[in-house]
Amino acid sequence: MNETPRSNRLHIGLFGKRNSGKSSLVNALTGQAASLVSEVPGTTTDPVFKAMEIYGIGPCVFIDTAGFDDEGTLGELRIGQTLRALDRTDIALMVCTDEHIDDELQWSRRMKEKDVPVVWILNKCDLPENGEQTMRSIEKQCGQVPLLVSAKSRKGIEDVRLRIRQLLPDETMEQGLLGGLAEEGDTVMLVMPQDIQAPKGRLILPQVQTLRELLDRKCLVMSCTTDKIDRMLQALSSPPKLIITDSQAFKTVYGKKPAESRLTSFSVLFARHKGDIGYYMEGARAISRLTEQSRVLIAEACTHAPMQEDIGRVKIPAMLRKRIGEALQIDIVSGNDFPDSLASYDLIIHCGACMFNRKHVLNRIASAKRQHVPMTNYGVAIAFLSGILDKIETY
Repeated sequence: MNETPRSNRLHIGLFGKRNSGKSSLVNALTGQAASLVSEVPGTTTDPVFKAMEIYGIGPCVFIDTAGFDDEGTLGELRIGQTLRALDRTDIALMVCTDEHIDDELQWSRRMKEKDVPVVWILNKCDLPENGEQTMRSIEKQCGQVPLLVSAKSRKGIEDVRLRIRQLLPDETMEQGLLGGLAEEGDTVMLVMPQDIQAPKGRLILPQVQTLRELLDRKCLVMSCTTDKIDRMLQALSSPPKLIITDSQAFKTVYGKKPAESRLTSFSVLFARHKGDIGYYMEGARAISRLTEQSRVLIAEACTHAPMQEDIGRVKIPAMLRKRIGEALQIDIVSGNDFPDSLASYDLIIHCGACMFNRKHVLNRIASAKRQHVPMTNYGVAIAFLSGILDKIETY
C-alpha cells in the first residue's frame, strides 16, 4: 500500500446550509478542485470524501456534506447521509454566512453529544454584510469566536488549518495496533490463512497494517500459513514473544503455540486500537446467556459480496448455532447499514472495522451502551466460543 488507508486518517467534516460555501472551503483547504462548486443550492448530494496529507495535520480526509437545510424527499435522504457522515467525523467545521444560525446551533448540539469538537467559520467574510457585527452576533449565540474566512480569496484558510491542529485527537491512536505487545527486537510470528477472503497475490488490510507496524517497531517478523505452524516454530531458535493469527485459526494456533509465547489475533488488535476492548470482553461473555429465542446482530464494515467461507456470514453464525441452537435468530448488516434501534438485540458482534475510523466505531459502541445492548467483535467472540478468551492478549 502506498497511501495511508482512509480508516487511519483524521476525518474533518464540513457542515452548514446549502450555498454556505462548504465545497469552496474544501477546495481552498486542499488546494484542489475536490468538490463541485455551483451557485445552485443542493449541488453537493452524497458526502464527498477527499483524502489529503497536510503539513502539521498529517493524513486526513475532508468530508463535504449536503446542506442540512435541504428540502423535499430527496433532501431528507441527503440530510440522512449528512447525519451518517457525522458519525465518522473527528473534527467538524461549521460553515455559516450570516447571523441566522438556529439550524447550525441545533447541529452543534448533536456534535457535542457525539463528543465532536466544532470550529465555527463565518465564510464569505469579503461580503460587506459579513463584518464585525455579524461575527459578534455568532459569537454570542454559539459561545465561540468564529474564524473569518473567504474561500474565494483564501483569506483565513491558514487560520482554519491552525485551529484543526489545535484540536487534533489525543495520543490514543499514536499507540498503534501493538502498543504494549511488541517492542524493538521482539520476534513476532504471523499466522495468516490465505483463504477465499484473501484474493490471490494480496494480503488483506489487517495483515498489511499489522506487518507494516511491526516493521516500523523494528521487530523480527516471521510469517506462515496455518498448515506450516509446526515447521515455522521448529525453524526458530527460540519461541516467538508474540503470535498473531487470524481469529478463525485461534483454536488451532493455541494448541500448537509454545507456553511462553503470547497469542492474539488481527481482529483483537483492531478491537484494542479502534474500539472499547473492555466492553467487547464483557459483551463476549453475554454469549453464555443466549438462548434459541435470542436475536444477534452481526455488523460488517465491508460491503463485499458474500463468500462461501465468509467469517461473519457463515463461520461465526455456524459457531453460535452449534453452541446455542439452530433457532437462534441472526441478522447481518454491512457498510453503513447499522440500525438506529438496537433494543431488539441480545448481542451485537462487530467485525474488526479495519475499514472504519475510530470515531465511527466508538459511535456505534456508544449507541449500544445507551440502549444497554452487549457488544463484542469477531476476534473476541471467536476466542470466547473457542474457550480461550482468558488465555489471549487483549490489553
